Amino acid sequence: MAIFCLSCVRDRKLRRLLLGVVLLLLVDVIWVASSEVTNYLYKKYDKPFLTTYMKTSMFTLYLLGFLFWRPWQAQCQIDTRPPHNNRTINSSSSFRHLDSDTEESLIEAPLSEPIFVPAKLGDAKHSSGESTPLEGRVRFSNIMEIRHLSDIVAEDANLARMSFNSSQRAREEAARINAKLPIKQVITIAILFCLIWFLGNLSYAEAFTHSEPAVINILSSMSGLFTLILASLFPSNPGDKFTLSKLLATFISIAGIVLVSISDGDVGDPLHVGALWALCGALFYAVYLVLLRRKVDSEDKMDIPMFFGFVGLFNLLLCWPVGFILHYTNIETFELPNREEIMYIVLNGLIGTVLSEFLWLWACFLTSSLIATLSLSLTIPLTMLYDIFLNKVEFPWLFFIGVCPAFLSFFAVTLLQHYNNWDPVAVWIKRCYNSCWRKRAMNRHPEDREQIESLLGSS
Repeated sequence: MAIFCLSCVRDRKLRRLLLGVVLLLLVDVIWVASSEVTNYLYKKYDKPFLTTYMKTSMFTLYLLGFLFWRPWQAQCQIDTRPPHNNRTINSSSSFRHLDSDTEESLIEAPLSEPIFVPAKLGDAKHSSGESTPLEGRVRFSNIMEIRHLSDIVAEDANLARMSFNSSQRAREEAARINAKLPIKQVITIAILFCLIWFLGNLSYAEAFTHSEPAVINILSSMSGLFTLILASLFPSNPGDKFTLSKLLATFISIAGIVLVSISDGDVGDPLHVGALWALCGALFYAVYLVLLRRKVDSEDKMDIPMFFGFVGLFNLLLCWPVGFILHYTNIETFELPNREEIMYIVLNGLIGTVLSEFLWLWACFLTSSLIATLSLSLTIPLTMLYDIFLNKVEFPWLFFIGVCPAFLSFFAVTLLQHYNNWDPVAVWIKRCYNSCWRKRAMNRHPEDREQIESLLGSS
């Protein structure tokens, strides 16, 4: 139903924004269910590192796309070609991107070196039994010469034979393919971000084993503030611009999460190891998201499943020594899970990690870094709403007061994003300042009034 409604929206920018919001809300629902499975699993199998390692390693399943997905296979072939053959050239600028030597060689010799193959001409006539006069026969050579056009000239010739609409679609598809990052660059980005992503997930897993959920929820909501600051310092698009309205919405979101968390129980002493783990997790998530958007500003430039596939591969290859260190230092001893626990880990990893992280990053590209980060905070009130309707848990009135600002701040930032970073808070402050300045200018000194009256009387 939501997809049908989105298809009716004609504005492409608005359609992308609405699709991103729908995906973020869907991811929140998946994460709420995943958190319930994780809490149930940790009661039986309290191994945060091994559980996180197994779930992140499941990202390698995306790499199976190289066996079945033709665009990835074609991208591998493009990356192995020489640099001047990697481009699909527009017919109006065929030699624009080539150097002078290559251009001269293509103009002088557009054909390849000749290839001679045996020719079988006239076999059909001899087999059919037809006879022709001797003087009417024509003798052909038994060897056939074949020459191939160069890739660039053949590309132009192919486009010239197409209709206008077909050639336009072909050029758009070629431009989209050429905008893709090479696989080597995707691998480099995956290496840079796999450690940050793994540390963020590990930090949250460790925080849940050392601290109360209320403290973790409050400190994890700080990721919105971290994202706002980092996105302003390292912007990837105009949507990352810092505004006072975004700052106010972020603080409102934090205040709502604080009220919700306090209503859930006693916060206790926040200054302990679990709180530091939660704060580090919020920072790692903000750094991961902002810097990734800085490297790749659009989902058209990188296949998100391919990126996560390499992230899972490098986590699988690079993070296993940490398990030995934790085992021999008795911080987390190695122990294989039983069949039931493996089933929960695999189910939670495939849906709660592999699918949800893909949808969340895609939604981040469709919206902005701040909107995607604020959506993380919505999982806290959604979890409590789950407890209210399914577990019949009763919460005080403070919980319902805190839910409203958490959701309102998320949709407020989305609305500001749609109106090109509209900043009503700054506009209101400027109007208040101007009105106060006018009032001060109107309240002149009494001596000035007497001088004005005397001048008017003399005139």
